[in-house]
Amino acid sequence: MTQQTHYYSATSRDFLAKAHAYLNEGDLLQASEKGWGAAAEMVKSVAEARGWPHNTHRDMWRAVNRLAHEAGDRAMLAHFHIAESLHINFYEGWLPQEAVEHGISQVEELLQQLYPLAE
Repeated sequence: MTQQTHYYSATSRDFLAKAHAYLNEGDLLQASEKGWGAAAEMVKSVAEARGWPHNTHRDMWRAVNRLAHEAGDRAMLAHFHIAESLHINFYEGWLPQEAVEHGISQVEELLQQLYPLAE
């Protein structure tokens, strides 16, 4: 793992922990954004490890699409889509607590799929 991939992976784990902390505090906006951040940073880690671009939402979507195709697992696409809805919620604040909780659990599933791919 390179220094950059390690940074992205560590940041992803940190953001996931913060997402849970904010959720416990009832701060759904911050929980949402940290959930998105956890997913985005882990996608960046895998993309960096493979030499793929990862600076924009488009780049990250291309990476996730490619990874889902390689793994034969379309659930990655669904998980990332939910993660992006958490990002939108940070700005709009329309998701109820149950949806944010579910979104963060889906991010956790995505991270479990991606962690081994960054090494």
